[in-house]
Amino acid sequence: MKNFALIGAAGYVAPRHMRAIKDTGNRLLAAYDPFDSVGIIDSYFPDADFFTEFERFDRHIEKIKHADGTQLDYVSVCSPNYLHDAHIRFGLRQGADVICEKPIVLNPWNLDMLEDIEKESGSRVFNILQLRLHPSVIALREKVQNGPKDKIYDVDLSYFTSRGKWYYTSWKGDISKSGGIATNIGVHFYDMLGWIFGKVKKNVVHLHRHDRAAGYLEFDRARVRWFLSINYDNLPEEIKAKGLRTYRSLTIEGEEFEFSGGFTDLHTKSYAHVLEGKGFGLTAPRQAIEIVHDIRHATPIGLQGDYHPFAKIPLTPHPFEWSKRG
Repeated sequence: MKNFALIGAAGYVAPRHMRAIKDTGNRLLAAYDPFDSVGIIDSYFPDADFFTEFERFDRHIEKIKHADGTQLDYVSVCSPNYLHDAHIRFGLRQGADVICEKPIVLNPWNLDMLEDIEKESGSRVFNILQLRLHPSVIALREKVQNGPKDKIYDVDLSYFTSRGKWYYTSWKGDISKSGGIATNIGVHFYDMLGWIFGKVKKNVVHLHRHDRAAGYLEFDRARVRWFLSINYDNLPEEIKAKGLRTYRSLTIEGEEFEFSGGFTDLHTKSYAHVLEGKGFGLTAPRQAIEIVHDIRHATPIGLQGDYHPFAKIPLTPHPFEWSKRG
């Protein structure tokens, strides 16, 4: 049984980590979050200590190590994107391995420094890249690898996950903290595409706004048009008619690739993967981090070239612009 600490206990994804820790037969010693809406902990580890101040959390970890002789084996990081780097460093300084949500960091050079600290500490850092463990994605990768070596696939990726006005008030609406929409909701798709189709060769951004982004990526084995949106109004009408707020589509050579199911236990699989010594280390997410970094800093070229059809959806004002109109 391994000892875990959790940073970011009140976040959306934290319960998946709690469940993964429990389902893999381990225990959560302590958790931290500046927000105290963390009653979900009772469903998994009611005896875990909880802190809303990082300094007290830090002191507690030191106390149980030195006074009680309890070794912290893993730190799970589910905090806001811009804090991942600092919280990973905390875990490494404690002599623990770290399991971090995606994006592991916002910039490629953050990975360089973490690699140096990882070597100095002797501990490891692992990234949650659960789509690499999805059975359908694994099968697709094997199909591509076993197919004609000179085959270049035409791929369209569309992902809509509607968000309300709260999104723009939260850290997620601040590009300096979240990395923007491509980083916040797209990074795991870019990782999946690179894992399947190889190295990225071209990265063009057609559109990049507060509520949507679109572009073109060329990999060794694929040409990918992509579109991401958090705006409910952008959803296809047939999806709205079903009462849904989320829509995901990946077509390959014009055929729909179905991978909407099989997500319920992927975090548990990810933890089991790490505990078996097979986790995805710091080198694994590098290409995806480079892709989202380049998207964030690119100048959109507009609707020219090979752009995603959804990029033509009419633009709508930012929510804050509505408030200015009175």
